[in-house]
Amino acid sequence: MFQKYLHISNICSTFAPDFFKQMIQDADFWYTFLRPTVDWYFRHSYRRCTYEGMENIPSDGSIIYAPNHTNGLMDALAVLAIDRQPKVFVARADIFKKPRIARILNWLKIMPINRVRDGLDQVRKNDETMDRAVEVLHAGVPFCILPEGRHRRKHALLPLQKGIFHIALRAIEGEDNDRPLYIVPIGLDYSDWYHYWGELTVKIGKPIDVRAFAASRGDLTEPQLINAMREELSTKMQGLFPCVADDEEYEENWKNLNSRLGIRDERLGIKILRWVLLVLLSPLAIVCGIVTMPLWLVPQIMKTKVQDPTFQIAILFVWSWIKMLLTLFLLLPFWLFICEYLYQCRKI
Repeated sequence: MFQKYLHISNICSTFAPDFFKQMIQDADFWYTFLRPTVDWYFRHSYRRCTYEGMENIPSDGSIIYAPNHTNGLMDALAVLAIDRQPKVFVARADIFKKPRIARILNWLKIMPINRVRDGLDQVRKNDETMDRAVEVLHAGVPFCILPEGRHRRKHALLPLQKGIFHIALRAIEGEDNDRPLYIVPIGLDYSDWYHYWGELTVKIGKPIDVRAFAASRGDLTEPQLINAMREELSTKMQGLFPCVADDEEYEENWKNLNSRLGIRDERLGIKILRWVLLVLLSPLAIVCGIVTMPLWLVPQIMKTKVQDPTFQIAILFVWSWIKMLLTLFLLLPFWLFICEYLYQCRKI
């Protein structure tokens, strides 16, 4: 009997499905099957979701997307929804500590990366992640890293971390051909970080051809080259969203920028008209609120256990998407109405 099971075990190990050997950039049936609903639901989670500069995305080489980081998971979803291509992301390593969570994140095409704040000993472990990132790029799958290294709800840009540039340089060194590698800067501008159903503008900037950039500065050492590339990327990113200097005068600078952009308060007549419409539609809003209550109640409870408010919107999004999927989107009309109603209330 033991010999029989040993024989079966040998057969299974010989013909084991690729699932157990699957690379993070490899195609997956369930990921591919569910992905369109995630993209669609993400775009329709905003009152207005606009993508600008799509023509700047290269079609002749590998791509590293580099967006600013102000809204947690929603930033990654904004990049994911750019097109139908699968994309691989990185996230802070501490959320990978539990094996079950790590497997789920790997299925979602997310790799761990240690940050400087985690200590130099942990940062040295990033070599494996960088090697995996290079494999992703050589396979032609877009890679996304948020180069600020942490999220912050400000219209400003933190100093860029060096990891993205180390990955880019390692990738062009490992290529046997002249396939281009591009870093594509992205600017994400949310109308509201703290509430659902706002407006989002995604601006895609002119890419940096890493191989050409390095070749044109052949006299620089690697640290000098990284600093030059960091300055170039930082400049491009700052031009893609409303960005002001993050100093003691940040609030005043932001108010002045709003004034230059022509952002003004609504006229009194428009506010009165909105009040009247909201009062007239309040019975319908109450009905829609009752019908969609599970969509709001469960994540509100879950949000109390999350200290960082940046991830509260992400929790609401994930739960709402799952609930819509389970109800075959039958609740969608009610949910859209109550979202718009609450949005108009907040504007008052």
